[in-house]
Amino acid sequence: MDETSRQNNVYEVLRDRGFLYQSTDDEGLSARLTTAPRTCYIGFDPTADSLHIGSLVPIMALKHMQRHGHRVIALVGGGTALVGDPSGKSELRQVLDPDSIAHNTRQIGAQLARYLQFDHPNESVTPAGRQIIPATLLDNATWLTDLSYIGFLRDIGRHFSVNRMLTAESYRARLETGLTFLEFNYMLLQAYDFMVLLRDYDCEIQMGGQDQWGNIVAGSDLCRRVLGRQAFGCTFPLLLNPSGEKFGKTAAGTGVWLAPERTSPFEFYQFWRNVEDAEVERLLGLFTLLPMEEVRRLAGTAAPPAEPVNLNRAKEILAFEATRLCHGRQEAREAFLAATETFGAADPSGLIDTSSTVPTAPLPSEARLPTTEIPLSRLDDGLTVAAAFVLAGLAASNGQAKKLAKQGGAHLNDQRVQDAVRALTRADFPDGSATLRAGKKRYHRLVLVGEPA
Repeated sequence: MDETSRQNNVYEVLRDRGFLYQSTDDEGLSARLTTAPRTCYIGFDPTADSLHIGSLVPIMALKHMQRHGHRVIALVGGGTALVGDPSGKSELRQVLDPDSIAHNTRQIGAQLARYLQFDHPNESVTPAGRQIIPATLLDNATWLTDLSYIGFLRDIGRHFSVNRMLTAESYRARLETGLTFLEFNYMLLQAYDFMVLLRDYDCEIQMGGQDQWGNIVAGSDLCRRVLGRQAFGCTFPLLLNPSGEKFGKTAAGTGVWLAPERTSPFEFYQFWRNVEDAEVERLLGLFTLLPMEEVRRLAGTAAPPAEPVNLNRAKEILAFEATRLCHGRQEAREAFLAATETFGAADPSGLIDTSSTVPTAPLPSEARLPTTEIPLSRLDDGLTVAAAFVLAGLAASNGQAKKLAKQGGAHLNDQRVQDAVRALTRADFPDGSATLRAGKKRYHRLVLVGEPA
């Protein structure tokens, strides 16, 4: 396949950028995506009111599919959330009520709209030059909640072998700790989703994380058995950091969320800015839209290298681009400016590579750190230093904040915290605010508001 054909085939683009892990038919799917526009889908679990960066690989894959002229369906699992997916879980997921699931579904739809175009844009896309097809947002509760149990068992359940189902990793991993019959039905429901989407929306392709492989294969098989049609599936690799931990896990034990109320744009930016050097090329390929030639140049893996490598500069561009896609250009700009004033710029000369989209505006006089307002009365109630770190989201619990201080990683107004259980006083807020720091680069500002009680 020549280079032009590779750039026009989204499957080859996804492969080149590091998205692909396994496929039901590698050559067949690649050939299928070369011809007319195809329809694909990915499911999203609405068990929280925000997606986290673990969802960004599938979201970015859908974005590439749409940019290459294919139709994408984002399927929110409002129906399957009533059951719970056992994949990647060591215990039964919390079962939410329908109102909570409906709320979460609306929030997730709004977040997906930052990455996917659900309207009717009138523009061509490159490199394929096809028109963008508006994305579709669906909720599988539409067809799952009214299913007849006996009818479903007779028409769908008969196509599944229990012996084969138990070989799926998502089930085998749970057999020792206990797999409920409720969860055991999840594979059938997800497979039924695929069949419905192929039947009603001509959706031939399902994509998802590698932990969804068993469910995806089951869906492809069900489509063949019931509809007599071929359906394709492919999965994305599980992202682990160099320490073997799940990508995106923070020091406080909480995830990095797409909702700004959970993870501020500044904190989101800082997460990407502080990734390991060895991860830069992979993450630029997955989480930005920069051409791979530019990605390799920034990471210093182009052959031959055209210039000295500045990995910190590459991390700035990664952080800006990832934040821009999630929160918009203005928030990305402010996060970049706040970070460079607080920690310094990767390029001390201030020169900005014209091929990047990082802004060149002057630095602000005051860093725009994430801020939480607290009433003066909280000091009268005996707000401890440890509790302040929890309030700021820099620690998951008082115990973790105390451990952070004991290890020398907690700072208050640039002074190392010696006593995490002491109560804060007005003296800790010299200008009406106090700056907390966890580790080297996680900052938060507390601002006092209101009159003394």
